[in-house]
Amino acid sequence: MLPIIASICTLLLSTQAQIQDELIISAAASLKGALEAIELTYQQKKPEISIIYNFGASGSLQQQIEQGAPVDIFVSAASQQMDALESKDLLIEGTRRNLLSNKIVLITPVNITDISGFEDLTKPEIETIALGEPRSVPAGKYATEVFNFYGILGDIQNKFIYGNNVSQVLTYVDTENVDAGMVFLTDAKTSKKVKIVATAPSESHTPIIYPIALIKGSQQVKIAKEFIEFLASNEGQMIFDKYGFQRL
Repeated sequence: MLPIIASICTLLLSTQAQIQDELIISAAASLKGALEAIELTYQQKKPEISIIYNFGASGSLQQQIEQGAPVDIFVSAASQQMDALESKDLLIEGTRRNLLSNKIVLITPVNITDISGFEDLTKPEIETIALGEPRSVPAGKYATEVFNFYGILGDIQNKFIYGNNVSQVLTYVDTENVDAGMVFLTDAKTSKKVKIVATAPSESHTPIIYPIALIKGSQQVKIAKEFIEFLASNEGQMIFDKYGFQRL
């Protein structure tokens, strides 16, 4: 009887440990491929940790956190959303850091030949341009800054088709439902059905920064900090490199 009781206790403790080691991460949609690859590598090192991702537009994820969603780590595709959470004292002090950078690019379906640069978007034959909703999708905000830099924003605004996140924008172009779209370089690299026709110069938009931080109320501070350290390590950064992200 005693060995059976001991086995049950061990099982219960093991189950409890698994529950305690669940890490919830809200991250910008553009990080999906890289973070899923990182999960596979990390769980070989820490099999006792279960990572749960919630991918979406940075602004939407910010609102979820403000409304009390259970989140341990937040990774945004822009500083604006992290700044908003910090101003409301929702970050664990001392855990915020800048993790990565990216580039914003103009893409078209592979069969489109009328576009070779941003100014070509003003052509009458270019009827639809996809971008993220600028108020909640950082890639959409960067896109409008680029259009403004080239002096074409007012001329093409009536052509905009908005996506809820950058992945949806890529899908619009990928499926030829629009003539062109603005996405991160890392997103463009995931599809063979689109081509990059122009890369926005760094001076045409605010710096593209991916900040990361722990959220107040997290019950997993220790393992969350360890995971962030792995993301920032050379091993973690090498995985981000493969997906086209830039180191800071």
